[in-house]
Amino acid sequence: MTKSNMATAHTGDIPTQNPCAQCGTPIPKPDWIEPGEGRVSYLWRCQACGYRFEAVAIYHEMPIAHPPLAA
Repeated sequence: MTKSNMATAHTGDIPTQNPCAQCGTPIPKPDWIEPGEGRVSYLWRCQACGYRFEAVAIYHEMPIAHPPLAA
């Protein structure tokens, strides 16, 4: 997902205030979001210590790529 797509993404779906894996400082939002099949990867960068890490959300059920239209 590009940064321009991130701006149009549903903000309720984007995790916020994730703690840094190194120092624990809350990070307001991910630097990068990359959706995949059954998963979403998030790249985080801590402003306090500079540590960068990736977190992956895995979904057991595949979301419907094209939801059915009303009949």
